[in-house]
Amino acid sequence: MTAINLDLITMGRSSVDLYGEQIGGRLEDMRSFAKYVGGCPTNIAIGTSRLGLNSAIITRVGDEQMGRFIIETLAHEGVDVSQVTSDPDRLTALVILGIRDSENIPHIFYRSDCADMAIGPEHIDPAFVARANAVLVSGTHMSKPNVEDATRELIKCAKASGGKVIFDIDYRPTLWGVAQHAAGDSRFVASEEISLRLQSILADCDLIVGTEEEVHIAGGSTDILEALRVIRDLSPATIVLKRGALGCTVFAGAIPASIDDGISAEGFEVEVYNTLGAGDGFLSGFLRGWLRDEPLETCCRFGNACGAIVVSRHGCSPASPSWEELCDYLQNGSETPKLRLDKRLAHLHRATTRLKDWPEVCALAFDHRSQLEAIADRHGAEHGKIAQFKNLIANGAQRAVSDGTTPGALIDSKYGAAPLAMLSGGDWWLARPVEKPGVVPLEFECGENIALELRTWPAGHVAKCLVFYHPDDPEALRSAQEKRMLALYEACLETGTEMLLEIIPPANSQDDAPVARALERLYAIGLYPDWWKLPPNADPAAWNRISDVINRHDPHCRGIVILGQEASPEALKQGFDAVANITLCKGFAVGRSIFQGPADAWFAGTADDETTMAAIAENYRQIIDLWHSRHSPS
Repeated sequence: MTAINLDLITMGRSSVDLYGEQIGGRLEDMRSFAKYVGGCPTNIAIGTSRLGLNSAIITRVGDEQMGRFIIETLAHEGVDVSQVTSDPDRLTALVILGIRDSENIPHIFYRSDCADMAIGPEHIDPAFVARANAVLVSGTHMSKPNVEDATRELIKCAKASGGKVIFDIDYRPTLWGVAQHAAGDSRFVASEEISLRLQSILADCDLIVGTEEEVHIAGGSTDILEALRVIRDLSPATIVLKRGALGCTVFAGAIPASIDDGISAEGFEVEVYNTLGAGDGFLSGFLRGWLRDEPLETCCRFGNACGAIVVSRHGCSPASPSWEELCDYLQNGSETPKLRLDKRLAHLHRATTRLKDWPEVCALAFDHRSQLEAIADRHGAEHGKIAQFKNLIANGAQRAVSDGTTPGALIDSKYGAAPLAMLSGGDWWLARPVEKPGVVPLEFECGENIALELRTWPAGHVAKCLVFYHPDDPEALRSAQEKRMLALYEACLETGTEMLLEIIPPANSQDDAPVARALERLYAIGLYPDWWKLPPNADPAAWNRISDVINRHDPHCRGIVILGQEASPEALKQGFDAVANITLCKGFAVGRSIFQGPADAWFAGTADDETTMAAIAENYRQIIDLWHSRHSPS
């Protein structure tokens, strides 16, 4: 007997969605696009995984950058990608979309001979299918002979192993060739041939899900009750009718005289912002209940809530809620029907759907600009040499990293553009400064429009902001700095950028808990950075106070990295010892303690490139080893 360790396997469409960012205009007038993973079965694999199910997908993507984006995203979301294959001959499917209004979502499918339509029966592994409690097939993959054969093979394997079969009707007339390319948002075109094709698999299904238009095509009638009865005559499956704002209705037995006589749950009153993807969100929620043997009423409630959350946001799979977020919404609701503007839900969504875990961060901080300019000036060197030196730092740092270490770097784009590009897209945790060095009150190096700057950054880069701050600063100074920190936080939310806030209290402060008090104040004004970068402190009690503040206000905080402040190895050792029992302390971001000596020698001309890289590698490795001697890497 094969052990069942998957709740769900989906199969079918897997695309990259390019969503227009300008709301209310024609697709012709879109000026920029957000890139998301899309395709109904792919969205459901992600949506169910976020809700705690063990999900997998069978699909194909192009052997190119868009295909790798899909695979990487699915893997980060916890979806089993062992049955996702790269097609060397076909491209990944693309969909271009725009939000004109709540009912008008124009989109164009780029799916001519795309990779996911090359799935055939040979891509179905019976042993893998036997590991799943259920499989999900979709209507689009009944539209061509080879994918139809793959669908039938998947159903056969599932039935043979005792698995359930879920049919998401997923009718897109364009993808069946009965609507023009420009009518990508068309929801229904009658076709007897398509109806008969879909009906041919209904007898093997345990759950059939569709909108009214999709039930019309599956039932071969535009009379909804007649269509439902045709489906019932062909299949004993539970039928779920998605009804948009009205919620849903489920028919477990005979079709009654009225739709309203089925098992139903009311929808949630929310602003309809983007209808596309709401059905995938709904089905993800419904399946979270159905595959856990919850009552149908509970399944409906889960589905309706997930659909309401997705319909109120931009995008499809990225808008799907986590299980914690869904439970919070069901228990507490929202202060506004515009869920995307609910700050509590938005933070919970952001914090519980992060794509990559960072159990530790051992970062070499070389985002210094003014300090290296001063070193160059001291030795009569041109500032242009700073960029060369930063390349040496990056190369030296790479030499120091070994298995079991999560490397990181803080790098600026002014002098560090080359190493920043070199280290991006790999296993390095990367943060970039946004502040003007040494300026109080805080100013951004790019000017006031920080959101525009963050939009130019690749995904995964963390916005680091250093602020000299104390909650007892004069009112005008404190207000000015808080205003800019909040502006950065809003920009990070808008662009999906993580935020690292570095707080430096005054050196002459008589306060015995300046950092803990500063964090308390910043949380009170609505700042929830993903990371904190804080000064070293040899007092464990101070760290306990800091940890308590963070845990009370934001249990989803990524954690704390400790800065070096040119500390000696002995001082760093004391600081690392003090946080030995502070789980929020994930690592360090140390710079000048590592590169200060090599920098002086290199700019003075007394050390060559190789000697400099070797010295940086040795210094960095010593700090990593010092950290690991007190904090075993996870």
